[in-house]
Amino acid sequence: MQKSTFSPHYDIFKTKLVSMRKAAGLTQRQLAKRLKREHSFVSRIELGERRLDVVEFYWVCRACDQDPKSIHDELLKEFAKLD
Repeated sequence: MQKSTFSPHYDIFKTKLVSMRKAAGLTQRQLAKRLKREHSFVSRIELGERRLDVVEFYWVCRACDQDPKSIHDELLKEFAKLD
C-alpha cells in the first residue's frame, strides 16, 4: 500500500477541501480564523503537507458550513471511480 498523501485519492480529497472552502466564500486565513488555528494549518492541508484526521475533517466541513456526511459520501463516490 502506498502512502495516502501521494495517491490520486488524496488529490481528490485536497481538491474537495479547496473547493468547499471557496464555495463558502472563505480565504485560507478566514477558514483558519474560524478553526481558531494559524493560517499555515489550512495552507499545509491544501498543499498536502499535512494530513487531516476524521475529527479535523469534521471541523473543517462545519467551518465551511457543509454537512460532513454529505461531503464524505461525495468523496467515497469519487474514490470508487478510481478503483
